[in-house]
Amino acid sequence: MKITESINNKIIDKALGGVLPRQGKLAQAMRYSIFAGGKRLRPMLCLAAAKAVGKKWGNVIPFACAVEMVHTFTLIHDDLPAMDNSDFRRGKLSCHKKFGEDMAILAGDALNTLAFRIIAEFPSAAKELAGSLLQVVEGQALDINSTGKKLSIKELTAIHNLKTGALLKACVRGAAFILGASPRQVRSLTAYACHLGLVFQITDDILDATSTKEALGKPVKSDIGKGFPYFLGLEKSKKMAEAELKKALYSLKCFGKEADDLRSIACFVKSRGK
Repeated sequence: MKITESINNKIIDKALGGVLPRQGKLAQAMRYSIFAGGKRLRPMLCLAAAKAVGKKWGNVIPFACAVEMVHTFTLIHDDLPAMDNSDFRRGKLSCHKKFGEDMAILAGDALNTLAFRIIAEFPSAAKELAGSLLQVVEGQALDINSTGKKLSIKELTAIHNLKTGALLKACVRGAAFILGASPRQVRSLTAYACHLGLVFQITDDILDATSTKEALGKPVKSDIGKGFPYFLGLEKSKKMAEAELKKALYSLKCFGKEADDLRSIACFVKSRGK
């Protein structure tokens, strides 16, 4: 991903390493999952949003770390046998396969709790993140309950606006709240993230349908019968992702070059499905 040198994974990784515990098996499980090779898309969204509103993003780093912890918590729990039952994540053994189901559950719980501890001084951002997590959980519940049912595109989109879009929206809104962004800026960032969420999910579904386990680092064909390509076909799914990308970029029209990192992130997310 081509992002300016001022916003890179090393900044986030260093900050995460400083707040995560180090001693004991629980700490090992937490660190294993946090440093398993993620792209840090969500933390970078936080910092890119800060840059877009024209503010120094140092105060946003704890929030960016909190978002990554919450995201990792959801992945750990999603991989569990009672949920998606996935043995691999990012090309490595999933947390429960490496440390056992009991320790994986506790690692997820600890990451979630620690996330809110480190942003307690930013109540508006903490409230935003908590609200998004509730939406993620709601979306996951709807997804589970939809198994074996025939969904409409509207219903499928609604599920993924919760499962995927809610946390992306929290990234930009939480950063904006911490830095005192204007209402117009918050509205623009919110619209951008909503469309970005669909770009991300449609592209993810395309990759699930067309890629390999070796390329993705996780099982494929897991969304058979419920991903966007299975409703629309590959070509229509690609066109839908392209349309959502254009909407995401248009949502940033009130910003100048300061929002170029947000634009680059959106284009990168879409390019994964080529």
